[in-house]
Amino acid sequence: MTRVVLGVSGGIAAYKACELLRRFTESGHDVTVVPTAAALEFVGAPTWAALSGKPVATDVWTGVHEVPHVRLGQNADLVVVAPATADLLAKAAHGLADDLLTNTLLTARCPVVLAPAMHTEMWEHPATAANVETLRSRGVLVIEPAEGRLTGADTGKGRLPEPAEIFEYCRDVLSRTETGATLSGDLAGRHVVVSAGGTRERLDPVRFLGNRSSGLQGYALARAAAARGAEVTLVAANSALPDPAGVKVVKVETTAELRDAVLAAAVAADAVVMAAAPADFRPVNESATKIKKSADGSAPSITLQQNPDILHELSTHRPRPEAVIVGFAAETGDDTGSVLELARAKLARKGCDLLVVNDVSGGAVFGAEDNQAVILAADGASVDVPRGSKSAVAHVIWDQVVARMG
Repeated sequence: MTRVVLGVSGGIAAYKACELLRRFTESGHDVTVVPTAAALEFVGAPTWAALSGKPVATDVWTGVHEVPHVRLGQNADLVVVAPATADLLAKAAHGLADDLLTNTLLTARCPVVLAPAMHTEMWEHPATAANVETLRSRGVLVIEPAEGRLTGADTGKGRLPEPAEIFEYCRDVLSRTETGATLSGDLAGRHVVVSAGGTRERLDPVRFLGNRSSGLQGYALARAAAARGAEVTLVAANSALPDPAGVKVVKVETTAELRDAVLAAAVAADAVVMAAAPADFRPVNESATKIKKSADGSAPSITLQQNPDILHELSTHRPRPEAVIVGFAAETGDDTGSVLELARAKLARKGCDLLVVNDVSGGAVFGAEDNQAVILAADGASVDVPRGSKSAVAHVIWDQVVARMG
């Protein structure tokens, strides 16, 4: 059983850690909650004890014969602190240890994830920025806070990411640890752009042309890149999925909007992964009113025009010449060639560096939790990705991207 230490520091977002705790325990993890004294002003010890099934302590003297200030960190498979206040970040960066949680952080030799939450001014203060940089340089995984409503009427960057997404981030870290993968942050200092979901082209006020892309693989790619230390911009087309923790999300609807957002973000990107499924065509004219059925049963005629080829444009007119460009190909094969034959022709036609090929015959892949693929490279290399979670597939894709980065 995986042993998780859930640290909770004294911020208003402490109540959200209850949901994070529930997700860990319901998925079979052994969780010990270590709140700070300030955190108990927001959520009491009985709540943590009831949800975790374990007694709760904040000081190093409770159960001193078991040396908790050393044993908790030594025995943990993961330490996650949510929320992590500016004070907690400062103490962790400077090695201070004045309570059970900060002692645990000093003794932990497992992955440590910190999920900051504070007011925007505190997050942007040079002292906090320096503390975060110090922690990341030591291998601590500090999640970028979300943007949104803060305490009172304030809004801005500093909001705790949603507990479900912090949990997915941590589960990703644990799965990589269990398989022996490195957590060295090989994308630290890199900016990557990922597109996800399926675009929609409006026919009238209520109808659109679209496709079956769920966005799951693109979101897994964004989450995986964040876990590897990247600054991530996710351009999401019509996805109902929650924003991944630590990721900047740009919402779009149409292929034209997707193109504009991706090209704008790609100017500063080290890699662009086009996992979205843009509509190939759009109506020449969008009806201003709902298209009605005709009395004689005839269907309306809709004239289509081709949408811009975003992947080809990125590959042939690169905003950054050294950027790695990755495309996706959802193929079924037909009388002109097999899935891989069609994909190799697409790779040559698009001009990208890598092409992730999915066989979608019979609707496979769309909306599924798992995936399998073949990654084709412009240099002739080919990597078979066995069926696994979309998170696992995402990490294989990033391995190939990292290998080609300058």
